[in-house]
Amino acid sequence: MNRRGLLTGAGAVGASLLAGAGEASASRSGTPRLRPAGLARLREAMAALVAGGELVGIVYLVAHRGAVHVETLGRRSLDGDEPMRRGTPFRLASLTKPIIGAATMLLVEEGKLALDEPVDRLLPELAGRRVLRRIDGPLDDTVPAARPITVEDLLTFRMGYGIIFEPTFEPENYPIIKAANDLQLVMSVPYPPTPHKPDEWIRRFGTLPLMRQPGEQWQYNAGARVLSVLLARASGQSLPDFMRTRLFRPLGMRRTGFWLPASDAARLPDMYATNPETNQLEPVPASTPSEWTRPPAFPDGAAGLASTIDDYLAFARMMRDGGVHHGRRLLSAESVRLLTTNHLTPEQVAGAGFFPLVGRGWGYGMAVSVVPDEISAPGRYGWEGGFGTVWYNDPNRDLIAIALTQTVDFFVNGGAAEFQRLAAGVC
Repeated sequence: MNRRGLLTGAGAVGASLLAGAGEASASRSGTPRLRPAGLARLREAMAALVAGGELVGIVYLVAHRGAVHVETLGRRSLDGDEPMRRGTPFRLASLTKPIIGAATMLLVEEGKLALDEPVDRLLPELAGRRVLRRIDGPLDDTVPAARPITVEDLLTFRMGYGIIFEPTFEPENYPIIKAANDLQLVMSVPYPPTPHKPDEWIRRFGTLPLMRQPGEQWQYNAGARVLSVLLARASGQSLPDFMRTRLFRPLGMRRTGFWLPASDAARLPDMYATNPETNQLEPVPASTPSEWTRPPAFPDGAAGLASTIDDYLAFARMMRDGGVHHGRRLLSAESVRLLTTNHLTPEQVAGAGFFPLVGRGWGYGMAVSVVPDEISAPGRYGWEGGFGTVWYNDPNRDLIAIALTQTVDFFVNGGAAEFQRLAAGVC
């Protein structure tokens, strides 16, 4: 991969600071440390992606105990001069999923949900499921589900429905894919969003059979979409109201939501992806700032949040500190353990295919490393978003790493993998 050294000039701003030392000392022992050489290698690599035209801009962060280092590189758009800033909002895409997992555990702790309970009580639309005999077969060639879908099935993405990656991505000649598209359920990429409100969405989804037996196989994405409806019904609030009052406000995540004030939405970076014909980054004509100024019809717990790097750091710190934020317990230590523990069998990990798990296990709404790799020992947890966002906590190093871009190619060009690897070398 081309590397051109450090990017200098407008849009390349680095900042190191010691933040939250009291909070860190209350929950972590030892001296916070961030190695200058490791920080320099990470910055050089990310700056080279920007200088080489592979990234438009990026805001990233590494935190070790109380030490936090933030870098902002590049611009918000190719045709403008406005630099990326620490407070720039980003479309989180699938970094929404770990947050919806944590929100689910709030309701489990209150007794409004139980992990082993069938979802039928609150989602009668999903009672009496039938399952396709063949995933590519006709919709009426089914068998009864061996058991109901449980809350834990939704969290572990083993509900029996999800994105198909092989032999091709979401093959339109499969009747189940065509039917979901005809119903405008938007089961894979989040844009354009579904026009349906939650009750209508779950009603339509309930007319489809499952692809697999509940509990049988890990399949991406659908579980978080169904949780969006379940959490609203269990809490008696809309999903945005529940998330705001129970998670965002207590964590101080004031700039996170399913929509944004007009002033924040106007600062969303443009989204980019490479045109395969020209091999050049081009704007993605979706998820425009104006769309983010109004509530969506379907608040999407799979990919629907926007946030800033400091807001996501607040969530990551709460997870790192076992459910505690600034001395106040929001989640039990047991809930955090369940969220960040792999629940898949080795066969299910292997059966998930290479992408997007890449050999990792799955907790509740997030991946969990199960073998040593070039980033860490087993136990690292976090996830990635398809718009170019990534987060992980590494309990082995007491490290938090977050990178926010709006360039889809961050994963294709190896930038996300390089960020994760080099971030592990800063402490």
